[in-house]
Amino acid sequence: MKCSHTKVEYRKDVSIFMKRQKRGYLLLAAIFSAALALQWISVVRQIPDSIRVAPDSQPGGQLHSILPEWIEENVKETAGGQVSDIPRENLHIAGQDSYTLECSLFGVVPIKEVHVDVTERQQLIPSGVPVGIYMKTNGVLIVGTGKISDINGISQEPGSAVVQSGDYILSVNDIPVTEKEEVVNQINLAVGGEVKLTVLRHGEQTDLLVPVVQTGLAEYKAGIWIRDDTQGIGTLTYLDGDGNFGALGHGISDIDTSTLLDLEYGTLYQTDIRAVIKGENGAPGELAGTIHYSDEEVLGTITDNTGIGIFGQITADQEPLAYCEAMDIAYKQEVREGAAQILSAVDGEVKAYDIEIEKINLNSGDANKSMVIRVTDQTLLELTGGIVQGMSGSPILQDGRFVGAVTHVFVNDPTKGYGIFVEDMLEH
Repeated sequence: MKCSHTKVEYRKDVSIFMKRQKRGYLLLAAIFSAALALQWISVVRQIPDSIRVAPDSQPGGQLHSILPEWIEENVKETAGGQVSDIPRENLHIAGQDSYTLECSLFGVVPIKEVHVDVTERQQLIPSGVPVGIYMKTNGVLIVGTGKISDINGISQEPGSAVVQSGDYILSVNDIPVTEKEEVVNQINLAVGGEVKLTVLRHGEQTDLLVPVVQTGLAEYKAGIWIRDDTQGIGTLTYLDGDGNFGALGHGISDIDTSTLLDLEYGTLYQTDIRAVIKGENGAPGELAGTIHYSDEEVLGTITDNTGIGIFGQITADQEPLAYCEAMDIAYKQEVREGAAQILSAVDGEVKAYDIEIEKINLNSGDANKSMVIRVTDQTLLELTGGIVQGMSGSPILQDGRFVGAVTHVFVNDPTKGYGIFVEDMLEH
C-alpha cells in the first residue's frame, strides 16, 4: 500500500508538471505570436499610402531604406491600370504620371499597395531667419466665459450656457464686428436682457441669443472673454523664388483654446532676437525679441494659416532672408535616420547646427510630427538647451537636400523635438 500510494502521487506530480509545462509553452507561443503581430502591424503602418518620385528614379526600391529586407517592392500597375510583368530593373517610366507599387512578403504574400506619383523635384530656398508674426482673426474669437457681478453685486455667468470656446463672433444684433471694442460697444447697447450673436462654429454660421446683465448705470456685459488678434516670433522656413514663403511647420492656434485661428489677414515683420531663455526639463525655453511694427519693417503678408504652417507672399527684398541658393527638396521616403542639420539664428546670424534624425514616420496622422529629431550640436545646446519656442520653422537639411522643418519641442527633454517633411508643407 505504501508503494502504490507513492506511485499515484508520482503520477499526479508528473501530470501537474506536464500541464504547467504545456501552459508555459502556450504562453510563450502567445507572447511570440503577439510580438510578431505587433511587428507586422508596425511594418504595415510604416508603408505609406502614396509617395512622390522624380522622373529619373528607378521603379521599385523606393522604400528599401525604411522597410525590412523581407519586404519586396514590385511595380504592379503602370499608367492606365495595366498590370506589368516586366522585371523591375528593365522597366522605365519616363513620361508617365503615376504607377502602383505592391509591397509583399518575400515577393509572395501581398501586404499593401502604394500609389506613386512621378513629379519634377522642386527646389526651395532655405531661410532660418526669425520673423515677427501678426495675425488678425476673421471675426472675434470667443476664448471662454467668466463670472461678473451685476449692478446689485450678484455674481453671474450669463454666457456660459450658450457660447462655446472657439466660436467666432461675426456680428452683434446684425451689426458686423471685426474688433473686440466693437463687440463690447454693441453688447453695451443691449436692451431686453439679451443680444443676438451671429457666430461661426465648426465652419457653420449660427445665431445665438446670449443673456446680458447690467453691471453699471449704462453698462451691460455677457461675461465672455474675447480675442481678435495674436502676435509672436517664429522662423521662416523657405522661399520658392516666386515670392511665396512657408514658415513654422504648424498652424497658429489660440493659446487658451488650442483652436486654429481663422485668419482674416496677417503680416510678417522684421524682428531682433534680444535674449534666449534656455529650455529645461518640464520648462520649454524661448527666443525673446523685438518685433518692429512699422510699414518700413514689413517683410510680407500671411494669406493662409493651416495645420502645417503659415504661408503667404514676401514683399521685401528676399536676399537677406535666404540662407543659400535654392536646393532640391527630399521626398519623404528619401529622408533617413542619422545626421542632419537645422538652420537657426539664435545668436543673431543664421547658422547650421548638427542634429540627429532619430525616427521617421511616413504615415503619421499628424504631419507636423513625422520626424523625431535630437540636437547634438554642443554650441546650440549651450545657447538654448536644445529646441526652444520661436525655433518652429527652422529648416532641416540632410545630404545636400531640403528635408523639412522643426515644429515642436519635447517638454520633458528640450534636446528633442518633432519635425515635418517639407514635401508635406508644400501641400498647403
